[in-house]
Amino acid sequence: MNNPSDYYENDTTLAQYLEFHFGESWHGEANFPKELAEAALEALNGRETCRALDIGCAVGRTTLELARHFDHVDGVDFSQTFVNTCRDVVASGRARYARPEEGELVSYQERSLAALGLAEAAQRVAFHQGDACDLGQDYRDYDLVLAGNLIDRLYKPSLFLETIHERINDLGLLVIASPYTWLEDYTPKSEWVGGYLKNGEPFTTLDGLKDMLASHFKLLGEPRSLPFVIRETRNKFQHSFSELTVWEKILM
Repeated sequence: MNNPSDYYENDTTLAQYLEFHFGESWHGEANFPKELAEAALEALNGRETCRALDIGCAVGRTTLELARHFDHVDGVDFSQTFVNTCRDVVASGRARYARPEEGELVSYQERSLAALGLAEAAQRVAFHQGDACDLGQDYRDYDLVLAGNLIDRLYKPSLFLETIHERINDLGLLVIASPYTWLEDYTPKSEWVGGYLKNGEPFTTLDGLKDMLASHFKLLGEPRSLPFVIRETRNKFQHSFSELTVWEKILM
């Protein structure tokens, strides 16, 4: 793969993500983008719900779910195709896509925001193309920043992790979920947050997160595992687990 981002501009990948966000639940697992938003909302535990940022928002379900409770939510993704799709879903009030079934065969799917209870929330979201490692100055003053299945797809995750505190209000939350699938196709090995030996000892991504975030955040509670299933075709699925951690920005 010459350019990893090309993967996310592919029509088949787009359809898979639309199914992942708005389609059916598979193999007994709940809708991951919805569960992720609910986990973040639960972690807020009475904190302010004025502004949130869903970074790496893909096709937007988590952004919309957060907007059930926030006054405004920004969804940001590196893929312009994903961002355009989010805007189309909000404008039309529905997600339409050709779901891969077998070979060249597809089935045509449609899911309405009204049926999902998200039509009203859609009035409080905005979607933007952006780079998590180089966000513009407008993205700040958030009560919550949610990074779902993002950090192991960044070319330099330390740029995101070591500066994100600048965009979060005091005592606001950073919620990170990731399967920690470190691949050199996306992230040079020298930039991996964890998943390697350090001084001869296993150094996990959680170890790396603690090191990179310690100056500005404290870890709340224990990590938890959220399952997710991505349907590729009628007969092929990816069944994975994402480790979710919640970090509170400390008063300086």
